[in-house]
Amino acid sequence: MLIYKIFRAPEWAALQRDGQTLGAPVDLADGFVHFSAAKQVAQTAALHFADVTGLVLVAVDAGRLGDALRWEASRGGELFPHLFRALRLEDVIWHKPLPLVDGAHQFPDLS
Repeated sequence: MLIYKIFRAPEWAALQRDGQTLGAPVDLADGFVHFSAAKQVAQTAALHFADVTGLVLVAVDAGRLGDALRWEASRGGELFPHLFRALRLEDVIWHKPLPLVDGAHQFPDLS
């Protein structure tokens, strides 16, 4: 199963440069890297990245993250994947731009 992380361009560049990241400021504050499932990621973009351009959508295989990945209640009690270790560039299955078109982020097919 793939899970998804949205990065701002400088955050994605830092992961590519450093080979790992503890995430964005919100991730650092919360002590884990926030991810979303396919059915959750569009709402995550709308809530936390409205009108932000230059985003990158990163896909990670949840099964390869082992015990460091926990599904925890978050928005509305829904379970979200949280990674309790650094995200490594080698964890990334694929990445794609997440363009903003007419005020909405355009997602690739996640099915």
